[in-house]
Amino acid sequence: MRVLGRCKGAMSVCGAAAAVLFFAAGALAQEPPGAIRLAVDATSAPQKILHAVEEIPVRPGPLTLFYPEWIPGEHAPDGPNTDTAGLEFYANGTRLAWRRDLVDMFAYHLDIPAGADTLKVTLDFMLSAPASGFSAGASATAQLDVLSWNQVLLYPKGFPARELMFEASLRIPADWKYGTALPVESETGGEIVFKPAPLNTLVDSPVLAGRYFRVIQLTPGQTPSHEIDMASDSAEALEMPEETQAEYKRLVAETGALFGVRHYRDYHFLLTLSDNVAHFGLEHHESSDDRVDEKTMVDESLRIENADLLPHEFTHSWNGKFRRPADLATPDYNTPMKTDLLWVYEGLTQYLSQVLAARSGLWTPEQMRERLATVAATLDYTTGREWRSLQDTADAAQLLYFAAPEWASWRRSTDFYDEGTLVWLDVDTTLRKISGGKKSLNDFCRLFYGGPAGEPTLQTFTFEDIVAALNQVAPYDWAKFLRERLDYVGPHAPLGGIENGGYKLVYNDTPNEMLLISESNDRYLDLTESIGLVLEEDGTIRDVIHGMLAYNSGIGPGMRIQAVDGRGWSMETMRRTVADSAKNPKPIKLLIANGDFMETYTLDYHDGIRYPHLERQNGATDYLDEIIQSLTPAGNQMVYAPRRSATAPAEAKTSSRRATDF
Repeated sequence: MRVLGRCKGAMSVCGAAAAVLFFAAGALAQEPPGAIRLAVDATSAPQKILHAVEEIPVRPGPLTLFYPEWIPGEHAPDGPNTDTAGLEFYANGTRLAWRRDLVDMFAYHLDIPAGADTLKVTLDFMLSAPASGFSAGASATAQLDVLSWNQVLLYPKGFPARELMFEASLRIPADWKYGTALPVESETGGEIVFKPAPLNTLVDSPVLAGRYFRVIQLTPGQTPSHEIDMASDSAEALEMPEETQAEYKRLVAETGALFGVRHYRDYHFLLTLSDNVAHFGLEHHESSDDRVDEKTMVDESLRIENADLLPHEFTHSWNGKFRRPADLATPDYNTPMKTDLLWVYEGLTQYLSQVLAARSGLWTPEQMRERLATVAATLDYTTGREWRSLQDTADAAQLLYFAAPEWASWRRSTDFYDEGTLVWLDVDTTLRKISGGKKSLNDFCRLFYGGPAGEPTLQTFTFEDIVAALNQVAPYDWAKFLRERLDYVGPHAPLGGIENGGYKLVYNDTPNEMLLISESNDRYLDLTESIGLVLEEDGTIRDVIHGMLAYNSGIGPGMRIQAVDGRGWSMETMRRTVADSAKNPKPIKLLIANGDFMETYTLDYHDGIRYPHLERQNGATDYLDEIIQSLTPAGNQMVYAPRRSATAPAEAKTSSRRATDF
């Protein structure tokens, strides 16, 4: 998963062992029921409600049904059970009583009467309105909907998800089109009938539908096929420029060169372009659920800011779906996950997504370096590292995903994403140094993520497997190398990869392009590296860096700046005042509201505004430049130049329920 903003097939031996433990824990080891029929009516999605009917083969006696709790890729027990309503059970035409488990809120108990062989379940899912959160956040507008199957079903306790077969169908508004990786059986009378699939495949295959819909083929005539399925609140937002399309085509080529094999039948980028849905990315084996601002593909600054989103979720098809940490490969959706290896699952993916964005041309090399500088600076000023290790941010992921933004620097956040980037950059540059430039992380990726092509499969891994694979690429004490960075508690971020890469992190008053783009799009002001404040557009203090000047002056999150040196608040006034401090002998005075109380705070600061950058070190090998070199002949011929403006808006072209390929 990728959270936006600054900041199943065959199981392996390990997976099978997890299933054995699951049954040993008390579930009944019996034959799974026959196919479960699931009919979802999404024609009222614009009204923010879905209707579902299930028919579950059953036997007389006690039955426990689960609502999915642990959602793969979200790494937390955040299944949106509170948004279910209208839950009713019927057998032999009679409505049955039920009771929620008093400890496990996601479990439902009922008794199946004698003579009954089918349980009918009716369920409404109330779609969230606020555009925040992950897949439980807003996913429908007047013009589109993203269906996550886990939201609209129950399943019987006691069986691995891969053993429960579902026959699913879906209805969408009459003039909408759709995209999904789930194979379709037929379309009749406005109903889309999907081919039977196990529960793990169903949950792993969301459906994107909408009135304004477009399909862009990335590998026409090739097997496997790759496409971007786009839905938006307007036809204009679908007009992705030809050069951007070409860059996503190169992305597909670059992943093929990096990993050497594809573990899917075909791949669908399900791209939602809307200002009225939650913005994030969620990985699936044969698709990805990618949600961004409506104008992302026609506005250059939005496109740049989100350029690594699709590479991130695509990389997860290999790292997270094909190869998955053993403790995340649970047999069902109600067995707790252990997240200690998210620095691999998410951290390595974050690193590779930025490398791939540069290799495919979605970012220029300078933009990649500027993003890396921003990430490194933010982490270097994350003072929570003085008490909390990177490893603990992964261990506590299910808590940190939902932590408030206030005091993020002192608490730490899901730092296994961005700090994972620094760790894996360090691994990559170290591989290159100790091998004399003969080996790199490219070799690790081909080794670790190889295997059979085609049908999705799952192979689990452990920390020891990572170490063994790195040693196979280039012998070294990789266990010590990784543990030193994962368990470190101290004042500074791990910048060894940047330094080994031939650069150093510096600060000056030259604006950082990527930071300014992020500030402009997300409407905030980041003064972390100067006075230690992160500010919202209205002057509300989002975060205060523990131990820096603003903190030591008594300023805290949630307060709101009213005036800067006697002038009313604006972000530009604040930015200019900090910038001018280098030539102004007077301290900065801030009038700040703390609830109903006002107070003036004095900041004796004179170092001007500070932006992070990477500066080349004379005489050092430029491994960063080598890392972002394309692995494909076509990519090596890329020329970076000012991009053209987006093409003129036009009507979205569609001709069938399954949108016509462009």
